[in-house]
Amino acid sequence: MSVPGRSDITEAQHAISGHVRSTPVLPAHDLGLGANLEVFFKLEFLQVSGSFKGRGATHFAATQPISETGLVAASGGNHGAAVAWAAQRFGHDANIFVPTISAPAKVARLRAYGATVHQEGAVYAEALARATSFQETSGATSIHAYNDPVVLAGAGTCAAEFDWQVDGLDAVLLACGGGGLSAGAACWFGSHVEIVACETETTDAYRQAVHAGHPVDIDVAGVAADALGATSIGALPWAALDDVSATSAVVDDASVIAAVDELWATYRIVVEPSAAVPFAVLRSGAWQPAAGQRRVGVVLCGANTDPSRLA
Repeated sequence: MSVPGRSDITEAQHAISGHVRSTPVLPAHDLGLGANLEVFFKLEFLQVSGSFKGRGATHFAATQPISETGLVAASGGNHGAAVAWAAQRFGHDANIFVPTISAPAKVARLRAYGATVHQEGAVYAEALARATSFQETSGATSIHAYNDPVVLAGAGTCAAEFDWQVDGLDAVLLACGGGGLSAGAACWFGSHVEIVACETETTDAYRQAVHAGHPVDIDVAGVAADALGATSIGALPWAALDDVSATSAVVDDASVIAAVDELWATYRIVVEPSAAVPFAVLRSGAWQPAAGQRRVGVVLCGANTDPSRLA
C-alpha cells in the first residue's frame, strides 16, 4: 500500500460528490491570540454521520467491490457511524465493532443507521481484533478506519476543500488518533503548509512514534480516548506525516474540556472532546505560529456527543 497523492484525493472528491457535504468555514479572528493572526474553523462536524469519517467511508463504499455479506469495521464510534451511514446509503449490511469505552451517543447513532453493533473489547485494538475474526468467518468486506489508501484519500478531501475555501493557509491543526485526518491533510498540502497533529497526553500515538522514529504501541485513556484511542499510529498515516515532518502538539484533558466549553460559550459550537483538541492546542499555546505564519486553519472534525454534558 502507498499513500495517496493529490490526484487520488481529487478523484476521491469526484467519487463522493453528491453523497457528502461541503462543510463551511467560520472565521474566528476574535480569539485574542495576536492582532496579526487569522484563524479559520473548518466545521467538519457538520459532515454526514457527524464527523470527517463520512468522507473516507463513502469513498470506499462508492468505489470498492463489497461482499454480499456487507461491510465490517472496528471503530471508537465515528468511523463506525460513517461506515454504517455509507452502507445504508449504498444498500449494504454493516457490522460494527466498538470498544466498551465508546460514548453512548455514538453507539446510538450506529444503531440509528441500521448497523448491527458489537460492543466488545476495552479499547479500539481489541474491537479491531474481534472485527477481524468476524470478517474471516463471515466474508464481509473490511474497511479500516485509517490504514487504507482509499479511506485516506477520502479523508484528504477535507483538506482539499479547506484549501479551496481559504487561500494561503500557513498551518492547519487537526486531531490525530490513528492519523487518518492529519495524514490526509499531509497528502494534500505536502510540505507547503505546516501540518500540526494534535493529541492529548494519554492518546499520543503520533508523539511517541516521532520520539521512537517509528510507530509504537501505547496505552490510551482520558476524555478523547473514544475517538483518538488508537494504540498505534497507522503505518500509512505515519508514512504521510513523517514525509512532511508534521508537527506534534499535545495537551492535557483539562485543556480539552476548557476548549469544548469555550467553543460552546463563544460560538455556540458543540463538538466532542476529540474534535476540540486542535483548538485546545491553539488556545493553550501548545503550538504557536512561527514568524510569518498568519493564516491558521483549525479542523473541528466531529460532534458525535451528548450535548447535555455542557450543562
